[in-house]
Amino acid sequence: MKKIEAIIKPFKLDEVKEALHEVGLQGITVTEAKGFGRQKGHTELYRGAEYVVDFLPKVKIEIVLEDELLERAIEAIQSAAHTGRIGDGKIFVSSVEEVIRIRTGETGKDAV
Repeated sequence: MKKIEAIIKPFKLDEVKEALHEVGLQGITVTEAKGFGRQKGHTELYRGAEYVVDFLPKVKIEIVLEDELLERAIEAIQSAAHTGRIGDGKIFVSSVEEVIRIRTGETGKDAV
C-alpha cells in the first residue's frame, strides 16, 4: 500500500476530489495548510502599509491506497491541480506498512 500526500492550491480541491472519485478512490483526508516553496510568498498593501505574506494558503490531501491505483491517482491529481503557474504544489508518495480499521479491526487492503 502507498500513501499520497499532495499539497495543492485551495481552489483546485473540488476538481481534484472529482478526479480521484472517477479513478475509484472512496476516501481522502483534507487539511488546510500554509506554506511556501520557490514562490517565497508575496507582498500586499493594507491600509497604506506594505507587508510580506510569507505563508500562502494551501490544502493538503492525504490518501492511502492499493499499489494498483497509485499511477492513476497521481495522474488524476496532477491533471486536476495543474494551472501552469508557480505554486501549483507537490505530490509525495510513501509506503504504508499496515492499516487497521479501528471500528472492525480489519487490516491491510480490507481496512482501506
